[in-house]
Amino acid sequence: MSRKKPNSYPSPVSVRFTPEERALLEKAANGRTLSAFIRGQVLAENAARRKIRNRMPVENERELGRVLGLLGRSRIANNLNQLAKDANCGVLIMDPETRQQIEEAYAHVKSMRDCLIRALGLLGENCR
Repeated sequence: MSRKKPNSYPSPVSVRFTPEERALLEKAANGRTLSAFIRGQVLAENAARRKIRNRMPVENERELGRVLGLLGRSRIANNLNQLAKDANCGVLIMDPETRQQIEEAYAHVKSMRDCLIRALGLLGENCR
C-alpha cells in the first residue's frame, strides 16, 4: 500500500472580482502578484512570507513572438547543416546559389538578433 505525501500548502480559496475591481487590485498591487497583495491586505503583519519567483519581465512580447515566427519560417538550421556537411566532406562549392544561401541565413540570424535586442531593451548597449 502506498502512502500519500501530505500537501505542503492547504487548498486554495477562490474569490471572483469584476474586471474593474481586478484592475484596481492590479494597480494597487504595484507589481506584486495579486495573491501576495491580497494576502498582505487581509492578514497584514501576520502574513507568512512566500518565496519570490525570479521573474524577468519581458518588455515586448510581440517582438519576441516575431522572432519565433522568423525562426519557424526560416530554413536556417537545414541550410547551415547542409553547408556544414558539404564543408566536412570537402565538396562545398562556392557557387552563386551557395553564396545566396549563406547570405540569406546571415540576414535571418541578424534580423532575429536585432529583434531580440529590441525586445530585451538592450538597444543602447554594446551587444557584439
